[in-house]
Amino acid sequence: MADAEGLPRPRGALRRGVAAVLAVLAAAVPLTGCAAEVVPGRAGPVRLDEAGRQLLAGYFDEINQAGDQGAGQQHAAFRRRQHPDYQNQLCDLGDLTLRLEPTLSTLRPDAGWTPPDSAGRPSGERPRGAVYVVAVTVTVRREGVPVGSQIGSQRLVLLDGTAYGFAPCLSG
Repeated sequence: MADAEGLPRPRGALRRGVAAVLAVLAAAVPLTGCAAEVVPGRAGPVRLDEAGRQLLAGYFDEINQAGDQGAGQQHAAFRRRQHPDYQNQLCDLGDLTLRLEPTLSTLRPDAGWTPPDSAGRPSGERPRGAVYVVAVTVTVRREGVPVGSQIGSQRLVLLDGTAYGFAPCLSG
């Protein structure tokens, strides 16, 4: 059999090539699901009552309202809201303020998290309370004018009816 230009078609070679590609794909498809680790349990929303959600949202409200009033007020708010076991781990942000915008739909428990070793606390020591992690957009401001923005994760802790955080330190 010839093609439109009168050249012979390599039917056998073409069929073998297609068959080889199909065989590789057929072998690879079952492998794609085999490498994943099965995690016990059932996916679902964070089991946090409305009061807990309000406490966590209130943390961000207080920090942002204080930042709108100036660097000194925000520093005082960070001090009030710093986890009680980590009061000596505050950073001086100078004349900078932060605007923290959480994406609460990303909120989830983070029971295994431990703060990095600093200020003499042993590494691996968990903070008291229920630890949560949430995605946050942080906007750094100087005199109310944004000078930088970053998206990251922030840990909060519910302890004795209060939401506490870990004051941020700016680096480099």
